[in-house]
Amino acid sequence: MLQLSALARLHVGPVDLAVADGECVSVCGASGAGKSLLLRMIADLDPHTGDAALDGQSCAAMPATAWRARVRYVAAESGWWSEIVADHFAADADVAALLPVLGLPAEAARWPVARLSTGERQRLALLRALGPGVRVLLLDEPTSGLDADNVARVEALLRAQCAAGVAVVLVSHDDAQAARLAARRYRLCDGRLATAGAI
Repeated sequence: MLQLSALARLHVGPVDLAVADGECVSVCGASGAGKSLLLRMIADLDPHTGDAALDGQSCAAMPATAWRARVRYVAAESGWWSEIVADHFAADADVAALLPVLGLPAEAARWPVARLSTGERQRLALLRALGPGVRVLLLDEPTSGLDADNVARVEALLRAQCAAGVAVVLVSHDDAQAARLAARRYRLCDGRLATAGAI
């Protein structure tokens, strides 16, 4: 279980939230409300007060690399540090087998990153976040640049991840998507989380 306790930075927080294994919760809110900042705090990418814990083990009590191996953040616009797609995946990952799951050809593993469209980058960023030991996915608008068919592929993958016990915190402006995927829906307003629809 992911447990947030009084998590806060700048205009966001304190936030208290528990997300069970295999559960998807969504967070919506106006632009600038701090949704991405909240995900970055959970991923321990930005300094913050309060705490995040996984199965009772505090983020502060483990090296950042160990936390991020379990709690993966996928930004709306992910970074790319090498020229070739396959270089962004673990050495033992069967990239060619993973790609078709999200509608990408197996040969895309050998493509230069510069060739990728925005939607292809989004799907690849999600795929590279998956792997053994990942317990939580923090997703920032993972389908914003995708057509309907690819949105359906991403949502099917996320359902499979939840079925495998991965917890998902999904930031999305798409209310219909949140309704399809999330067991609980929240709105971030004035730095606080409230049940969506209650505001």
